[in-house]
This record gives sequence, structure tokens and C-alpha cells, in this order.
Amino acid sequence: MASGARPRGRTGTGTGRPVPPGAPASRRRQGSALHPGAWWLWALALGVAATRTTNPLLLALLVTVSAYVVATRRPNAPWARSYGAFVKLALLVLAVRLLFAIVLGSPVPGTRVLVDLPEVPLPDWAQGIRLGGEVTAEALTFALYDGLKLATLLICVGAANALANPSRLLKSLPGALYEMGVAVVVALTFAPNLIADVQRLRAARRLRGRPDRGVRGLLQVGLPVLEGALERSVALAAAMDARGYGRSAQVPAGIRRTTAALTLGGLLGVCTGTYGLLTAEGAVHGLPVLLAGLAAALAGLWLGGRRSLRTRYRPDRWDARAWLVTGSGAAVAALLALAAARDPAALHPGVVPLVAPTLPLWPAAAVLIGLLPAFVTPAPEDTGKEPS
Repeated sequence: MASGARPRGRTGTGTGRPVPPGAPASRRRQGSALHPGAWWLWALALGVAATRTTNPLLLALLVTVSAYVVATRRPNAPWARSYGAFVKLALLVLAVRLLFAIVLGSPVPGTRVLVDLPEVPLPDWAQGIRLGGEVTAEALTFALYDGLKLATLLICVGAANALANPSRLLKSLPGALYEMGVAVVVALTFAPNLIADVQRLRAARRLRGRPDRGVRGLLQVGLPVLEGALERSVALAAAMDARGYGRSAQVPAGIRRTTAALTLGGLLGVCTGTYGLLTAEGAVHGLPVLLAGLAAALAGLWLGGRRSLRTRYRPDRWDARAWLVTGSGAAVAALLALAAARDPAALHPGVVPLVAPTLPLWPAAAVLIGLLPAFVTPAPEDTGKEPS
């Protein structure tokens, strides 16, 4: 081979360096993987869209869109199996909301009585609360719409958990959140070890004929597990200290105070603006406050990152596909917010008098924009495993 010549290979690791033909497949896959932050922004935007309507048909369409994207783009990894748990949690929330409407009643008046439960008399200081009584169709329908909205929001969060690699997401955190990211990564790494230790110790106790259940069994198993966890923690802390983890640069006191003020003020603005967007009274001022708080928080995180002495190994790139995924979710949220302002009756069907909900055409078409990630992102076999 001539002097200075480089071996032929493929680029695609996200760093622009050639990948040798014999390199592991997981290394070649990382270049085509979507940024995990894009999945979270897409899913949260769908959740925001769910908060703008109580129409069960639109909410069911949002759930269908998120479920289809998860079914077609969920990788074969342990952390990607959480979607089913979130669906079960959403169904539980819906059942609890309906149960509360039946047992505790509802402020929504109704004339169609479905069942008349025995009412428990309460003292005078509990005015406004009742146990039992008439259960009307209007009250149950209102509870169903309200519970469906929260259940859809939970399912959207579950879609983000199933699609975004948590360790890669933590690696993408800004430098100001470096210590928190390391702590979460360590916790996620040690959790399977704790479960394996508990199973191993319980099996060993059963083989010796000793109890592994009850308070005594819990204590006999818990103490060795705690001891092993402490030993691993001390060993990990020594290894991290030897490799320079936790060391930070010297930052002037003025910059530290400015960073704290911008971060806390920005987070307060984000919370206030989000509350304003979710309420009808503060919707006008909510968006400017949210944008100002977000800008202040990002400035604080940027300043806080100056104290972190670290580099990223093969960082994930925010490419055109990430913009498309994020933009599709943002478009769904923006269009449903516009539809809620222009035609509130279609997005919030009435329950008094009780009417059947109808599917508005152009808001339903707007929800279908959320299917774009299923066609512009790589197949799950290309992003299923964490790079070794």
C-alpha cells in the first residue's frame, strides 16, 4: 500500500471517520440512529396535542399514531419493552377515574340515571363531597373523556421510553447536567445487578431449606444485597476517581451566581408558561412566558457547562431526520391548538346535553402528520443495540 494511503471503508459512525469493513455492526449502526432527544420531543408534542382536546375519537387516533410508530420503530432491547407497562398504567388511570366518578359523584349535572347507589351521609364539614347516590350517563361520559386525555398523555410518554435509548439520551445532556447524568447511568447499570443478587440469594436459601419470604426472609436477603451494592459502589467510585470523573474547572463566582439565577428563573418561567398554556385564562400570556423561561434555562445550562471538563465519545448528531421527527410532533400540537381555538365544540364534545362525538376532518388529518417518523427513521434492526 502506498505511503499515506488509508484503507477503504464506510463512514457512518457520526464522526466522519471511515469504518473498516470488519468493524462491529453496532458501530456501523450508530451513524444511522436517530437522536434520542428527537423521539422525546415528538412524543411530548403528541402529549401536548392530547391536552388540547377531549374528543375520544381524536384521542384514540393519537394513541393509534403513537402505537404504530412504536410497533414499526421500536428496537429489540430491554429498555424498549416499557410501552406495554405504560399502556397498562393508562388503562388503570382510566378505570380509577371512572370509579371515582361512580363512588364520589361528579359536579356535572345529568338527567339519564344509570344506577342509584345507596348514599352515605357525611358530616357538615364535608359539604360538596358525597359517597354514592345517582350515577348519570353525563357524569360517566365526562369522567371517560377526562380519563382518556390523561391516559393518552401517559401512552405518549411510554412511546418515548420505548423508542429513545436512555443511555444515549443521557450522553446527550449538556455539561451542566453531567453529574446527574452519571448518577442516572450508574443507577440504571446497577439495578439489574440488584435484581440478579436477590434472585440468586433467594434460590440459595431455598436450596438450604431456609425461608425466603416474609419479614425474616426479607432481612436475610436484603442485608447481603445491600452489602454487595455498597462494595460495588466503593469500587466504582475508586475507578471513577482514578479516571478523573467529577473534576471541574474553576469558574468565577459571578458566573456561578448568574448560572444559578438563569437556570432557576428559566425553570420557573417554563413551569408558569406551561400552566398558562394548559388553562384557558392564561393561554395568551403562557407562550411568551414559556419561551422566555426556556431561553433563560438554556442560557443557564450553557454557562453551567463551562465547569465541566469532559469530551463526548462519538456523540449523536442532530440531523435532518431529527428535525423532521420533531417538526411532525410540533405540527400536530400546533394544529390541534389552532383547532381548539377555532372550533372548540368539535374538539370538546358536550356532555350536557349528551351528544355523540364526531371526528373533525382537518384536525384528524393533522394528527396523521405524527406518522412521519415511521417512514423517515431507520428500521429497528439498524438501531436495536447499544454500541459496544
